[in-house]
Order: sequence, then structure tokens, then C-alpha cells
Amino acid sequence: GIGKTTLAREVFNATAVRDFNPRAWVCISDDFDVMRISMAILESINGCGSDLRNLNEVQNQLREKVAGKKFLLVLDDVWSEDYSKWELLRSPFMVGDPRSKIIVTTRHERVALRMGCSTGCTYKLKLLSDDECWSLFEKHAFGNVVVGADASESIREKVIGKCKGLPLAL
Repeated sequence: GIGKTTLAREVFNATAVRDFNPRAWVCISDDFDVMRISMAILESINGCGSDLRNLNEVQNQLREKVAGKKFLLVLDDVWSEDYSKWELLRSPFMVGDPRSKIIVTTRHERVALRMGCSTGCTYKLKLLSDDECWSLFEKHAFGNVVVGADASESIREKVIGKCKGLPLAL
């Protein structure tokens, strides 16, 4: 990919957000099941599993965990544009400290808009330039080894053509 998860992980692990407590990270993907996601968030906060099997019980537990607290929640790789599911999922978090943050990574801008984000609160990652692609490739492929200019140029064009600006392709 372009690095959405990597960037979110850097933010999540940054010392600047250590005062957010609790903190939780959940990968969503294409199955936006509110019960599954709520359980995963609760388990991430608790650091262990839970035997709760009812959405209301799980969400009540989440409310208790975040009430009045400055929390950080990362929902990684969200695909669903279903606003009603989003409303249901976020309802327990409305009791948290107003400085709390929910970070959502998604490949679809429509998802962010459906979740109520204005364009000012979204961050779009850009593709790498050709020079950035090559520099990243050189660093990982060759390390400190010097490659001849002719070989280097031939490889450079192939690498740039294949990666199309995506760092994960490297």
C-alpha cells in the first residue's frame, strides 16, 4: 500500500500520545461487524479476552473504560460506508474526554466523509516520486554497496516502473 497503516502505527507509538489512556488498535478490513469490532477494542484495552457475548454489555464495558478519559483508538483499514454501523460503534466513546482521538485508516475517502470527517480532518498520503522510490530501493537492496552507474540506471528504470510510487511495492 501507500503507507496508511505504517503512518498510523507511528502515531500510535509516538511519545506525544503516551498520555492517551486507554489506547486501542483494531484492524477492521471489509467485515464491519459492530460486535466483533467492539469486542476487539475491549480486548485491546483490557489486554485480554472477554466472555461477554451481548453488544449492549460490551458497549457498557467500553463506556466504563473510556468515561472521562482521554483515549486513542485506531481503526485500521475501514471499508464500510454504512453510517448506521459507525454510529452504533462510536456510541460508547461519546463519554470520553473531548480531547480523545479516533484515527481511521481507509483507502476510500467516502468512508471518512460518511464517518463525519470534514476534508480538514483527513490526511491523504501521496505516492512517492521516482527519486524517492529509487532512494528507498537503493537503501534496502544495496545498503552500502556501490553499484555501477550503467547497471544502476538500468535497474532504476525497471524498479520505478514496477513500484508506481507505492513504497510497499519496494
